Amino acid sequence: MGELEQDFLQALQSFYYDGKAIMSNEEFDNLKEELMWEGSSVVMLSSDEQKFLEASMAYVSGKPILTDQEYDELKLRLKTEGSDIVVEGPRCSLRTRKVYSDLSVDYLKMLLLNVPATVVALAAFFFLDDLTGFEITYLLELPEPFSFIFTWFAAVPVIVYLAQALTKLIIKDVLILKGPCPNCGTENLSFFGTILSISNGGSTNNIKCSNCGTPLVYDSKSRLITLPEGSNA
Repeated sequence: MGELEQDFLQALQSFYYDGKAIMSNEEFDNLKEELMWEGSSVVMLSSDEQKFLEASMAYVSGKPILTDQEYDELKLRLKTEGSDIVVEGPRCSLRTRKVYSDLSVDYLKMLLLNVPATVVALAAFFFLDDLTGFEITYLLELPEPFSFIFTWFAAVPVIVYLAQALTKLIIKDVLILKGPCPNCGTENLSFFGTILSISNGGSTNNIKCSNCGTPLVYDSKSRLITLPEGSNA
């Protein structure tokens, strides 16, 4: 389904950004219907996403419905909300004369940050079970529906809460952003946040592409990757 969703987004972006159709209306409708049957959330656009696509199409046709500032604010808000509609690949801005790419949140990597704390929380849970003479195990083995209620409305929430609390003690204001290098297209990651009271330094990170070595500037506020002044793509 991921490939179908990517085809759907590429078709939308090509039509609204470039004014070109990469598939017929019938092919697009069939693709959209298939994704809807698969339960994909990509085909269900919010009002802001619809407004953004309409503004993009109006701009391409030479009849903008939003100012540059309103358009940029809407795009940034959608980026912050994790919308895939606004994420584009490497390109060059005619206004700023800079090469840049859009950043998106790597939710999988952020979720994996909770794994160590989850292991600790589970260990504490089983240790407490041992101290109480396996009273917790007894509750887990109660006849249904009592076992189900205790497991999913007591044990699991406590473990999740403890894991999140432990993670926040070590890592605060965490944000992991990913995006393609404007020079070679290789995806790179950058971490923003505080680990054990040591901050990464602010809203921008300077890294080098893992593939071509090009210096990159990651900006967590604008959600953009840009090349430093003087760099050539």
